[in-house]
Amino acid sequence: MNRFKHLMMDLFVRCTGFTYSNMARLFLRLFVGIMFMQFGIRHLVSYSTICHSFPTILGMSSEACLILMIINEILCSLLIMVGFLTRLSTIPPILSMIAAEYYILHDLLPDTSIYGIDSTQPGYLPIMFIGIYVFILLAGPGKISLDYFISIFIIDRHGKDEKEELEEV
Repeated sequence: MNRFKHLMMDLFVRCTGFTYSNMARLFLRLFVGIMFMQFGIRHLVSYSTICHSFPTILGMSSEACLILMIINEILCSLLIMVGFLTRLSTIPPILSMIAAEYYILHDLLPDTSIYGIDSTQPGYLPIMFIGIYVFILLAGPGKISLDYFISIFIIDRHGKDEKEELEEV
């Protein structure tokens, strides 16, 4: 019985005291990248049917906005997944999701079913993406990213120490 109690206490400490923040950030980057990229692929596949009805912004045509959105969804997703220019790559999706939220809440989109959880609750999906992207923007990509490896390379080329130059990543 004492051994079981010791095993349970050890398990509890390991589950609460150890963090895997770099793996968690990698998982979140991969997850949100794949989820956001599916919208870009869906828009690309159905380009000819939605190019004339896609919402306009900043005085651009529907086609131009759709092309920018597809580039945003695919390119930024790829950059975030590999962890290259990660913080910078979160800004376009945040802005596009703010615009999507605006269009959904003001009933300006013809079909919001692809952006909401279901037809009675529009607008939750863009807010979820905004939250995830803001977290990545604040937390950074972590050590399992191209950003980190490039930083280490630059620091090493300048003859500096990693621990002195980088705050806890």
